[in-house]
Amino acid sequence: MRRFGIRRIRFGTFIAGAAAALLVLSACSAPAPAQQSFASWDQVVADAKGQTVRLWMYGGDEQGNAYVDKDLIPAAATLGVTLQRVPVADTRDALNRVLTEIQAGTRDGTVDLVWVNGDNFGTGKQAGAWSCGWTSQLPNMLLTNSSDPLLGNDFGTPVQGCEAPWSKAQFTIAYNSATVTDPPHTLAGLLDWAQQHPGRFTYPAPPDFTGSVFIREGLDSVSGGDKNVPLRFDQKAFDRLTPALYSRLKELAPSLWRQGKTYPKTSAELNTLYAGGQVDFTMTYGPAELTKLVADGTYPAATKVLTLNEGTVGNASFLAIPSTSGHKAAAMAVANLALSPEQQAAKADPRVWGQYTVLDTARLDPAQRALFEQLPQSAVVPSYDVLSRNANPELSAAWVPALDDAWRRLVLAGR
Repeated sequence: MRRFGIRRIRFGTFIAGAAAALLVLSACSAPAPAQQSFASWDQVVADAKGQTVRLWMYGGDEQGNAYVDKDLIPAAATLGVTLQRVPVADTRDALNRVLTEIQAGTRDGTVDLVWVNGDNFGTGKQAGAWSCGWTSQLPNMLLTNSSDPLLGNDFGTPVQGCEAPWSKAQFTIAYNSATVTDPPHTLAGLLDWAQQHPGRFTYPAPPDFTGSVFIREGLDSVSGGDKNVPLRFDQKAFDRLTPALYSRLKELAPSLWRQGKTYPKTSAELNTLYAGGQVDFTMTYGPAELTKLVADGTYPAATKVLTLNEGTVGNASFLAIPSTSGHKAAAMAVANLALSPEQQAAKADPRVWGQYTVLDTARLDPAQRALFEQLPQSAVVPSYDVLSRNANPELSAAWVPALDDAWRRLVLAGR
């Protein structure tokens, strides 16, 4: 979900950790998602006082870390809740811990809240890792649009009250307009540009979260648009559509940075290449961060967002409460706080974190709406309305490992 920078872990670790735990749970008829209900919101607030909430989240996003430490933690303290940020290298680490605690029968686990989306959420839901039925009790959920498809489904998995929305994201490609004077405006055109300018473009190797979404963007492109790719994974559709994708990426590889013999392992490595002028493009699921990176001189002053005619993939990230948490009231209080207009506006400020709000601003009162209207406008990044134009829906989570695994076999190892 950075931004949405929700991360996925290396495939080998996945097999050793969450997948193995899921197999055990499935063999024993995985438990239904835990239901959580309180008599009233006043009871939630009363029970939350004095509790500690351990929020497990990706620790590699400095702006995200700073927002939680400087804004969300002090605000939680005013509710009588001690909020602790637990940094992880990958969201899968948190899921692995929860699945391990489920197997051990733990009722008061070490994870109370997780920043999550995508296959991590889907895998956990299948294994009964998340508490469900609690989000409708959050007062601030009334400020969201219940019919918003980004909030109702997470990579094709119905949310069903098992996680509260936190941020929206839009996959975005950025470029140095000082060196790219005639930018392409389709993904197919971008790949053509890369072949015409050898060594000046690359992308992170899947299963890096950003590298994975770039592959999914490529699948939409070679298939003639996202409407030609079924959202639900289908092996016949995979076999029919993906040969053109991997053929195109294999053809592209020799023109990439270092002739495609190696790829950045993470989006952070790609960002470093772009900041150092070794490539002319970078990509992110958190475009608002570009504003600060340009302002502080990390990125070239001529950095601009590449607007693709066919649009790009958009999604949302969420906060989930593990079924093993012993501090559910406090976790609910923090999730509701994170949905407040004040916190959503603070998080949306590009000088703070720059995460797009999940609130429906039409449901806000004038004072709340003003919090967003007063946010500084970026000279680098268009508004969310512009970025999300023609937005493509996320494929179901089952597509992700299938596409990533085939990329490793056919593109990375197949050269």
